[in-house]
Amino acid sequence: MMKRRCKTDMKKNVAVIFGGRSSEHEVSCVSAATVIRSLDENKYNVILVGITRGGRWLLVDKLKDIEDGSWRESKVNAVISPDTQDQALVLLAEGTYRLQPVDVIFPVLHGLNGEDGTIQGLFEMAQIPYVGCGVLASAVSMDKVYTKIIVEDLGIRQAEFVHIRRSDLARMEETLDRAEAKLSYPMFVKPSRAGSSVGVSKAENREELAAALVKAAEHDRNILVEETIVGREVECAVLGGKEVKASGVGEILAAADFYDYDAKYNNAESKTVIDPPMPEETREEIRKSAAEIFKAVDGYGLSRVDFFIADNGEVVFNEINTLPGFTSISMYPMLWAAQGIETPALADELIRLAEERFE
Repeated sequence: MMKRRCKTDMKKNVAVIFGGRSSEHEVSCVSAATVIRSLDENKYNVILVGITRGGRWLLVDKLKDIEDGSWRESKVNAVISPDTQDQALVLLAEGTYRLQPVDVIFPVLHGLNGEDGTIQGLFEMAQIPYVGCGVLASAVSMDKVYTKIIVEDLGIRQAEFVHIRRSDLARMEETLDRAEAKLSYPMFVKPSRAGSSVGVSKAENREELAAALVKAAEHDRNILVEETIVGREVECAVLGGKEVKASGVGEILAAADFYDYDAKYNNAESKTVIDPPMPEETREEIRKSAAEIFKAVDGYGLSRVDFFIADNGEVVFNEINTLPGFTSISMYPMLWAAQGIETPALADELIRLAEERFE
């Protein structure tokens, strides 16, 4: 059991970390603003830490600095001490430093170095409770190829796929032949570890497949090529630790041909629908599969699990996201709000779960 320091102030010191070096840097800042607004100032002393695209860790003064982008001009560095005796941020400015005790870390980081297990490893070394999945679940779930390997063992239906490495592109014709031998056009091509549909393409023919592979390789050395599932895109939120519960089901109505980064964040025509009409057995299968997949990857705290409902009615697993967005258009908080758990209560529960894991 981890020793926690004695506090005279009953408020918890919660460090919200946002930004990061991934392609989802801006989305993380928007998500963080939503989380910060939801944290009750009567319960929490909120400490803001932003990570720039260049990898600098900065102490941020207030929410407005995130909203207008001025946080990147901060002159105070704020880094996590890996010393378990500290359980603190080290604040450095003008040649001096001080320790800022931290009770819980709330990472609002998407993509590489944010939800792939790397920063979670730092939290573990520091022995500071943190919101969300641990090292293993984060690393596995961030990598679409290895997620598929785990889900395959569960017997849950998922899109057929081919795993291609960046180095394979030096033998492009042979690589294209391998994909075509297993899959039919159109195919979806995805970087294995990118999020928010960054670098994802739909290939209708061999020429487009080659271009899609090159594009995906710009984001990751591992590439996933999948069969196209024609049908509805749906999502389910999962919450819990020792006990896991699944929300209702939400549906994505993408404005574009598929729900890529631009359709998700820049196209006002894209919509999300909470509890859309579908057979009740389909809804229950999605909820049950979401919880099973979450447990199989050793999930903890929160995740959003994405599926297709194929035109033939079959439920097909797509992917799992261990640090889903918290923006105003993000499905995860919307799904729980529909269950009567508004974002402030959701944040409270996630912080409680973080502490429970370290008890």
